[in-house]
Amino acid sequence: MNTELPETLDVIAVGAHPDDVEIACGGTLAKLVQQGYRVGIIDLTDGEPTPLSPGPEFRLKEARNAADILGIHVRETLELTNRRLFDNFENRVALASLFRKYRPQVVLGLAGKTPMASPDHWQAMQITDAAVFYSRLTKWNEHFNHTEPHTIKKQVWFPLGFGSLNYPEGSGQFVVDISDTLEQKLESIRAYQSQFPPEKNRVFRLVESQNRLLGTSAGFEAGELFICSTTLGVRDLVQTVCP
Repeated sequence: MNTELPETLDVIAVGAHPDDVEIACGGTLAKLVQQGYRVGIIDLTDGEPTPLSPGPEFRLKEARNAADILGIHVRETLELTNRRLFDNFENRVALASLFRKYRPQVVLGLAGKTPMASPDHWQAMQITDAAVFYSRLTKWNEHFNHTEPHTIKKQVWFPLGFGSLNYPEGSGQFVVDISDTLEQKLESIRAYQSQFPPEKNRVFRLVESQNRLLGTSAGFEAGELFICSTTLGVRDLVQTVCP
């Protein structure tokens, strides 16, 4: 058993590539940090090659800058292959090993397919779903650097397919208020200069407009949508529907 484990994280968000998490739920991650939670990001690949990036080191620097803007405590990049990301045993174990290392309460992962965009997103969802399960399995420690099993309390999905108004189904959808972190989120996306040059400014308009629409639907200035993998329970109906 490895006794030299780092400080635990409360929440880990998993993306296929650097910038996935920022685009989908960067505002929520920044808000969690403000609320005192320890937050991490795991990118399954380095996202390279891409047309305008000089190479992996440049993209990783952008990712570190974006994490700093959001206040993220830990960011890790697995050495899985961009454009050839597939759900398999080895990739599930690689991610589950990090879950055992950082022992989060909540894992945020991609929700569903993103038509006309990278198929890596769909594979990342399947890898994440499996890794959440693998993280808690006993009598299998030899596959996980002999770290002890860790049970993740809740898994929540975030949609990334901003080109569609349809969202994947789940046991409950909810919107997080990011009114005071929307600009912080947009700044973190702008950190990826190689991915979003001036000719792609429409991406920022699309992200902001969707966040403002989602927020308005819930009574906020801006919001991000999440889908719970299990049924959401309510103890105080009035406090829940009239916060």
